[in-house]
Amino acid sequence: MTDTRTEHGGVSAPTTHPLLSVRDLTVVRRDLPGARIVDSVDFELRRGEALGLAGESGCGKTTTALALLGLLPDGLLRTTGEIHLDTGQGPRPLHTLSPRGMRAVRWRRISMVFQGAMNALDPVMRVGEQIGEAVRLHRPALDRTAVTARVRELFEQVRLDPVRIRSYPHEFSGGQRQRLMIALALACEPDLVIGDEPTTALDVITQRRILELLDELRRELDLSVLLITHDLSVLAETCDRIAVMYAGRVVETGTVDEVYGAPGHPYTQRLLASFPTVGGPRELPPPIPGSPPDPSAPEPGCAFAPRCHRVEDRCRASAPAAAGDPRGGGHTVRCHLLPWPATKPETPR
Repeated sequence: MTDTRTEHGGVSAPTTHPLLSVRDLTVVRRDLPGARIVDSVDFELRRGEALGLAGESGCGKTTTALALLGLLPDGLLRTTGEIHLDTGQGPRPLHTLSPRGMRAVRWRRISMVFQGAMNALDPVMRVGEQIGEAVRLHRPALDRTAVTARVRELFEQVRLDPVRIRSYPHEFSGGQRQRLMIALALACEPDLVIGDEPTTALDVITQRRILELLDELRRELDLSVLLITHDLSVLAETCDRIAVMYAGRVVETGTVDEVYGAPGHPYTQRLLASFPTVGGPRELPPPIPGSPPDPSAPEPGCAFAPRCHRVEDRCRASAPAAAGDPRGGGHTVRCHLLPWPATKPETPR
């Protein structure tokens, strides 16, 4: 399998069948079924591909990931949605599996790097034992020597000295703890790794190193990666495609070049405009006015309409459907005001 570096630093999407296919995924509050936390989400992820799922806090990114893993909290419920995972013998419908069936999928097929590495690691347990526990759970036939050898191999993969497998979490820096979480996610050689804000609370230099590590491991191990973040700027060099979420819905999808070079949705335009450019004016861009909508009180029309700098009457009257670029490719936008071909972002007023 080959890939090509694109203009913006991403990698062109591998031409293989989807590893993961998600259709019409909807998650609601149990006590208020009308409150859609995730609303009819569709996307695909190919083998060896990195997909960035971006959007501001509360838009449904993490809930989407938890729904894929069957780990939704008690207060949330998946009401619709088909989730298919390619296991090599054809697509497997994860949405039909029992909790026991999903336990066999988690970590062996799909794993997750959670936010807050210090909170995810047991502070009174040696890190090598924690990673080894995951290996033993899913590979009970391995003896203690083989498990230890696997843990040492994982330390080397995430660029940590194996001599430290007997250390405790507090003896590692924030970036090193995040590497430990990546090692834990790789323990059972999954096909897909989900990174949920894996660089949160890390300094800029450490963030870059963690993202570079994920990218290197993706290539070395032929992994697929779903990278969740609120920061669009971190996706340009690590992802092949980007899906932008707002108020529980995917409002734009496309390759890195399509989304960065010609964003079609006003929300994507405003997000990209909020990042300064080298050599550009030294002034803060105007913030997006208002706040995200309350999912418990949905209104007709486009959810972004109250905050949009291009809003028209039809935007408030009906919700737009996703429209694809008629020239081909996978660039789609959920907006009434999209005259294809896509144009450069307008300057917010």
